[in-house]
Amino acid sequence: MSKVSKRIIIFSVLAVVIGLLAYPKVKPLFQTNDAMAQGGPGSGGQNVLQVEAVVMQPESIEDRIFTSGTIRANEVVDLSAEASGIITAISFEEGREVERGELLVKINDSELQAQKQRATFRLNLAEQREERQRRLLERGGISQDDYDATLNEVNVLRAELNLIDAQIDKTEINAPFSGRIGLKYVSEGSYISPNTRIASLQEINRVKIDFSVPERYLSRVDIGDKINFNVQGIDSTFVGEVYAIEPRIDQQTRTLQIRAISENDDNLLYPGAFANIVLILEQIDNALMVPTIAVIPELNSQKVFVVRNGVVEQERVQTGMRTSEKVQIINGVAEGDTVLTTGLLQVNPGTEVNVVQLNSSAEL
Repeated sequence: MSKVSKRIIIFSVLAVVIGLLAYPKVKPLFQTNDAMAQGGPGSGGQNVLQVEAVVMQPESIEDRIFTSGTIRANEVVDLSAEASGIITAISFEEGREVERGELLVKINDSELQAQKQRATFRLNLAEQREERQRRLLERGGISQDDYDATLNEVNVLRAELNLIDAQIDKTEINAPFSGRIGLKYVSEGSYISPNTRIASLQEINRVKIDFSVPERYLSRVDIGDKINFNVQGIDSTFVGEVYAIEPRIDQQTRTLQIRAISENDDNLLYPGAFANIVLILEQIDNALMVPTIAVIPELNSQKVFVVRNGVVEQERVQTGMRTSEKVQIINGVAEGDTVLTTGLLQVNPGTEVNVVQLNSSAEL
C-alpha cells in the first residue's frame, strides 16, 4: 500500500470521527429550523406576534381650559364718614365679624342734638297752636288763611327736625352688610373727615374669582360653567361656578373677562390671593377613550386596529375630544372592542396576534 493511500484512509477516518462528534450539536439546529419552517399564521408557532391592547370601556372626561385669576371678596367697602368731627366711640374689633346695621363708629353730635331739642320744642308749640286754630276754624272763629299759615309752620318745623335727624345719622357709621372688619386706622378722639380712611369691611363667606380666557373660547363659555381652583398654601381644591361674563373682548389682551363665585364657609380663601383655575367647558359621561398612540393617521382619515378572535381587523374612526394621553373615539369602535396599542407597524388586516397584556381603557 502506498503512502498516498494510507493518508487518504487516515483522513477519511478522521472525517468520520469529527462528523460523529459534531452530529449531536448540529441536530437541534436542524430541528429548530424545521419547526420554524413549519410554523406560520394559524399554526400557533413561535412567530405569532405578541401585542398589547385595551378593552374599550366608557369613562367620564372633561374639556378644560387652564388659566389663572384673582380671589375677590363678594362685597367690599372702605368705611368712611359722611360728616367731619371727633370720634367719640369705636364699637368694632379688628378682624371680627359684624352684622348688617351694627353701629361701628360714632362722631360727636352734641351740637346737632341741641338743635334737635330746640326744633322739637318749637314743633310741639306749633302743633298745639295748630290744634287750637283747627277747632276755631270749625266754629268759624278764624279764617282759613290764618289756619293754613299755622299748619304750614308746623310742616316746616317737621321738615327741619327731619333734616337734623339726617345730619345726626351722618355722625354714625353702620355696617352696610354682614362681614369681617379689617384693620382700623383711627382711634377714639381722632378728628375725621369724609376723606379719612377708617377700616375696610369685606363679606367673604362667598368669594368671587376673576379670570380671563382667550377670545377664541367666546362661543364655548357660558353662565353656569364649573371651575376647579386652588391657591398657594392650601392643599385643597375648591369648586366655583361662572355667573357673569364681560360682554366685550379686552382690546389690549384679546381675552374674555369672566367672574365665578365660590362658597367660603371655612374662610380659607382670602381676597387678593392668586388662583390656579381649571375651567370645565364640557363634560362627557360615557366617552370611549383610547391611548393616542393607538390612532393611526391617514390621508383624510384615521384608523385603529381591533382584535377579534385573535385576528387583526382595521376600523376607520372619527375622533373627538383629546387629553394629554388619550383621544375620544366617536365612531368606528364600540364598548367592549379590543384595540391594539403595540405592534401597529407590524400588523395588517388578517394578521393573527397573541394579546399578552390586556387593559381597560378607563384604567389607563
